[in-house]
Amino acid sequence: MRKTGIDEKGTIKLLDMLEILEKNPRKEEAGAITIFIGRAKKYTRRNEVTEGLELDAYREKAEETLASISQELEKKNGVIDVIIHHMIGDFKVGEDLVYVIVAGKSRKDAFPVLREAVERYKHEAPIFKRELLKKGKPYWVSEDNKKKREFLGSQHKWDLASNP
Repeated sequence: MRKTGIDEKGTIKLLDMLEILEKNPRKEEAGAITIFIGRAKKYTRRNEVTEGLELDAYREKAEETLASISQELEKKNGVIDVIIHHMIGDFKVGEDLVYVIVAGKSRKDAFPVLREAVERYKHEAPIFKRELLKKGKPYWVSEDNKKKREFLGSQHKWDLASNP
């Protein structure tokens, strides 16, 4: 199993991520393991009720981006391991979308890197979500449309321009 990746819904679980961490030869240096689990939520930023999400990615670039983020963050002082897996597919409210694990020598090493890893994948990786509304037309949203458009050019199925 690889340390970072884009995975189809249902093909990877949090326990799989912890098994990757267990195989790290430096695991005994870790005094803290921090975990972020991103989930499909019930409300949009505009407080609209959702039935779920559709997640898609420009897979090759997204996997390169996640690997790069992981490798860069592992160079930080006190960081032992950074594991990032994002899922794609159709998700109901409450289902897991992404796992990020950071192992550090202490919590002071691990927590800031966990936050940085989450913020970076959200802004850098070409991963797109379509909010499926209970009332109204579904639409694609992005944390950073400009950055993601650089990957895609002008022709793509993710109509980010219509993002409300």
